Formats: sequence, C-alpha cells, structure tokens
Amino acid sequence: MTSALPTPRTEDAPQAAASRTARGGGRRSLAAALLLGAAGAALALLASRQSWAHGSTAVAGGDFPLTAKGSDVTGVPAALAIVGLAALVAVFAVRRAGRVLVSALLALSGVGIVVAALLGASDRAALDDKAATASGDAAAEVAGLSHTGWPYAAVAAGVLILAAGLLALVRGSAWPAMSGRYERDGAPRPRARRAPDPDRPEDLWKAIDRGEDPTQAP
Repeated sequence: MTSALPTPRTEDAPQAAASRTARGGGRRSLAAALLLGAAGAALALLASRQSWAHGSTAVAGGDFPLTAKGSDVTGVPAALAIVGLAALVAVFAVRRAGRVLVSALLALSGVGIVVAALLGASDRAALDDKAATASGDAAAEVAGLSHTGWPYAAVAAGVLILAAGLLALVRGSAWPAMSGRYERDGAPRPRARRAPDPDRPEDLWKAIDRGEDPTQAP
C-alpha cells in the first residue's frame, strides 16, 4: 500500500514573493526617510548660519553696512532641525503608537521650519535693531534693505524634513525597531546557589533543610 505524497502548496509562492516585496519596500522607504531627514536638518542648520538680509545705516556721516544672519532673524529653523534629527533617531527606538507620535513630531518640525523661514524671508526687524545699535539712535532704521535666497533654502530644508515625517507616518509600521535583546522585562532572575562549605556546619544544615544533599557537588 503506497501513501500519497503531499503536494506542494502553490499559494505559498505568491505569499513569499509579496512578503519579500514588502520588506524591500520598507527598506527603500526607510532609506529615503533617513536621507530626506538628514539632508533637511543639515540644510536648515547651514541656512541659519548664512546671511539672510543686507542693508546700511548712517553713522558719522557715512553709510555703515549691516548684515543679518538667519540666526539673527529667527532661531526656529536651527532649533527645529535639531528636534527633527532627534525625532528621526527616536523613530527606531519606539513602536506602534510611540512611532506614530515621533513621526508626527518629525513632520511638525518640518512645518515649523517652513513657516519660520517664510516669515523671516521679508523680515527687517533684525537689521533695524542692528541699525539702532550701530548708530546709537533707538529710532534708526535700516536703509537699502535687500534679502538673499537663504531663507528659501531653509524653506526647502523644512519641506525635506516634512517629507521624511510623512513617510514615517505612512510607511513607518513596516520599518524595523531597535532590538529588544538588551531590554529588561522586570522578571527576577534566579540567583545561583552557592555550594555549602564543608567546613561550616551551619551551611550543611541549611542545605539539608532545603532538601539538598550537601555531599553532592553542584
């Protein structure tokens, strides 16, 4: 009597292919989010250190040139770039709801950079303050005001960080998380019993009370 051999399940192949495709898509989206977030943060920090506006003020009968860096206009882009970097790293340390919250923080950091940079693109308050300081006249205002393109570079940086946050919100559930092998579960660990000392009678009696044979080696 012969036994029928099990036939291979043909439906397993499409499932395996779909699983490989999902893993590949998760890795690609992860790499894209890392690239977008890191590039956006670096660009925002760079833009904050560049000149956003130029002008002049009258000092001792002559024109005194004035320059306002991004950090003089607003400190928001640089601060939110650091927050975005921290959120990008934290995405891998949390799971489920925590990952969603951190991804939302990453996206909001990008939005904040965009708004702050757009507001600073036409700002004159920073140069007015410099004009008042240089001239010694609190009512002095900057003359010949002009703006550079660096505020819009900061806007682009915010868009990159926003894209990274949205990608984390949409595809973050498929990304790997930090390994839990080093996490403590709070369960008490068994303590290794010390072999009774034959020269200490009290150790021998305690071992006998525990139901152990003190003559047996551990």
